Amino acid sequence: MLKREFEGFVEANGLQFYVERAGDGPNLFYISGTGGDLRNKPNQLDSPLAKHFNLTCFDQRGLGQSTKPAGEYAMADYADDAAALLDQLDDAPVRVIGVSYGGMVAQELALRYPDKIRALALICTSAGGKGKASFPLHELETMAPEDRVKRHLQISDTRRTDEWIAANPEHWQTLFDMTLAARRPDRDEVGAMKQLTARRYHDTFERLPNLAMPVLLQGGRYDGIAPPENMQAMHRVIKTAELKLYEGGHLFFIQDRRAYPDMIDWLLNH
Repeated sequence: MLKREFEGFVEANGLQFYVERAGDGPNLFYISGTGGDLRNKPNQLDSPLAKHFNLTCFDQRGLGQSTKPAGEYAMADYADDAAALLDQLDDAPVRVIGVSYGGMVAQELALRYPDKIRALALICTSAGGKGKASFPLHELETMAPEDRVKRHLQISDTRRTDEWIAANPEHWQTLFDMTLAARRPDRDEVGAMKQLTARRYHDTFERLPNLAMPVLLQGGRYDGIAPPENMQAMHRVIKTAELKLYEGGHLFFIQDRRAYPDMIDWLLNH
């Protein structure tokens, strides 16, 4: 079993995963978004969640310091990885939170291994299929870096129109510079693209009615990556779901000060 304070490598599902575990409170298993890498600081371990939960976080296959196996990756592979890591926690079933791409993995995890999950928070994510897919981020990878960053920032928050950029040049430049610098020069591009490819084929929508655990859905009203319509589609078919939308984009939980307290209260009460 993993110690409540841990930093290092864990063997699971035949791979080596880089895992960090820290924080105070009941355990919360965190599945990160596209390109997640625990070497990037600050990260979820610096968020308000760590003040209320013992967070278990990991680099997914192909990313960060975890194993980068050959071959293509499917969403079921990511879910099986997460399930194997969950088996090493000391208080299963556990609370699980999946953010963006991590929310897609978390859906697959909950459908394949429902007995491992006590409560499920799906944050700024999509079900795919008839529930609609998130924005096809793989299409941005062919762009020049500056064009990619601009497009990503504009779909992350649809209020950032060209007119808004012209009216807020200093704010925009700060966002642009931070986003451009965020991509690590040592990022494994092959592993990152395999994740984006798996993301393309994500579709849980018609299976979501099978979920029976409590589910929290949170999204941003101006999110162009996982639009509110996608969150509303999941809400319609998950019988146990509660949906909350906030004043922000894909990072609404940073933009709207109500989001983290709502998230924390819901998780503590489930």
